[in-house]
Amino acid sequence: MKVLVPVKRVVDYNVKVRVAADGSGVETQGVKMSMNPFDEIAVEEAVRLREKGAAKEVVAVTIGAQAAQDVLRMAMAMGADRAILVRTDDTLEPRAVANVLKAIATREEAGLICMGKQAIDDDMNATGQILAAKLGWPQGTFASAVTVADGRVEVAREIDGGTEVVSLTLPAVITADLRLNEPRYASLPNIMKARKKPLETIEIDSLGIDTASRLTVVSVAEPSERKEGVKVNSAAELVEKLKTEAKVI
Repeated sequence: MKVLVPVKRVVDYNVKVRVAADGSGVETQGVKMSMNPFDEIAVEEAVRLREKGAAKEVVAVTIGAQAAQDVLRMAMAMGADRAILVRTDDTLEPRAVANVLKAIATREEAGLICMGKQAIDDDMNATGQILAAKLGWPQGTFASAVTVADGRVEVAREIDGGTEVVSLTLPAVITADLRLNEPRYASLPNIMKARKKPLETIEIDSLGIDTASRLTVVSVAEPSERKEGVKVNSAAELVEKLKTEAKVI
């Protein structure tokens, strides 16, 4: 079985995000970028499946500019066998990303797609579900445990108030949650070895798919500063302020 792992290049989670001066989005110039943390978990899970013998090959894929090669190299340093860069300078919406991933999954004849449940830059939490629908594959979202055997994958998924276990027929789409695993450290020798692993570049236009945008960003702004709180002397005074000042009751 071949496991396809989509990864995304985002502003590093340790960096304080700043809004661009023109209000068009988040500032990325001169900012440290890295692999989306949920995608790191997905890479780790795919590599573990290969190490257990449940998968034969792990292929990482990302969509972006040439600079996005760095997250693919990191995925290969973690254990992915090879990587694919779908090159574009445009920022794609989840629907368009799903269209691209569907084309790559079909081309690669993937038996399982393992991806992060969401990216920390936009928190959309939509691509995995859209991709599963477009492929017509079953999906196991918010995975906290994964077991593959006998042509099926069992996924323990986190839900409100507990854990739900679903059994899916392969091929399937899995989206990784935080508690699925702890990603391994990419050692320097493995980082050096990753430089020699195959990295294919595909121009997005060659796929012949619809990537047109349906959304327009009007403006992006910093959240307003929180106002200083006040102390009240009684519950009655609190209720009165909620009625007359806050006007929430």
